[in-house]
Amino acid sequence: MRLPRGNRAATQLAALCFAAVIMDRFRMNGKVAVVTGSSRGIGAAAAMALAECGADVVVSARDPDTLAGLVKRLEEDTGRRAVAVPADLSDLENLPALVDAAVSTFGRLDIVVNNVGGSIPRPFLDTSARILEEAFHWNVTTGFELTRLAVPHLLAAGGGSVINISSAVGHLTDRGFVAYATAKAAVDHMTRLMAKDLSPRIRVNAVAPGSIDTEALATVLDDDMRRTMTSMTPLRKLGQVEDIAAAVVYLASDASSFVTGKVLEVDGGITHPNLPLGLPDL
Repeated sequence: MRLPRGNRAATQLAALCFAAVIMDRFRMNGKVAVVTGSSRGIGAAAAMALAECGADVVVSARDPDTLAGLVKRLEEDTGRRAVAVPADLSDLENLPALVDAAVSTFGRLDIVVNNVGGSIPRPFLDTSARILEEAFHWNVTTGFELTRLAVPHLLAAGGGSVINISSAVGHLTDRGFVAYATAKAAVDHMTRLMAKDLSPRIRVNAVAPGSIDTEALATVLDDDMRRTMTSMTPLRKLGQVEDIAAAVVYLASDASSFVTGKVLEVDGGITHPNLPLGLPDL
């Protein structure tokens, strides 16, 4: 049955209004974000996406030249403000500078993206206690400490959102990942525990990427490995940094205002690891 013309127009108007309301929930005008490990890859894409949605951004990584280029691109492409804090974030004494930069430059802090982390896969017997502890420090402790420093300012801004970047291997198993995957599993549970501690005013969630086509991944892939990884992924492709950036935007914005303590898996549907390291049996 065809609706009368007036009813169709009203339905179309209502649909447009609903779309506008939904899109508004992704806007972050006036918000301020800190993104670690943001000189390239997932961190840079997350910083750019937050700026595209209206946030001013503090970016930090070791390389000052790459950061300067990112700040220039952020400001020119999005019209938002950005500031770089070059630092080795494995040194916890450098973390307060990120929070200070947000508050002194922009007057507030609303969003923290704990992206810095990583660890090289290696056989079990080549993984020393020092390597295990370094993986925990780099992947877990840095995110914990930056969040702890940020909490008073997030509360002063009326609440906020913390997003931890984890990994699919935090809940999958394969040879060679005992340090990295154990650390990322800790990130997942730390996310849940932080969400309990900081609710109801601060939301804490994580994103667990699968195989994302970054410069870092490219250093270990040849054409055969790329084809294997693609074939072992249900969506038959590697992820792009923008896939993770979109998840960060969702979790940082009011679009996810009823979400906390969750780990969002953005991994192409994998249920088993798809990076063939080829490590032999002991």
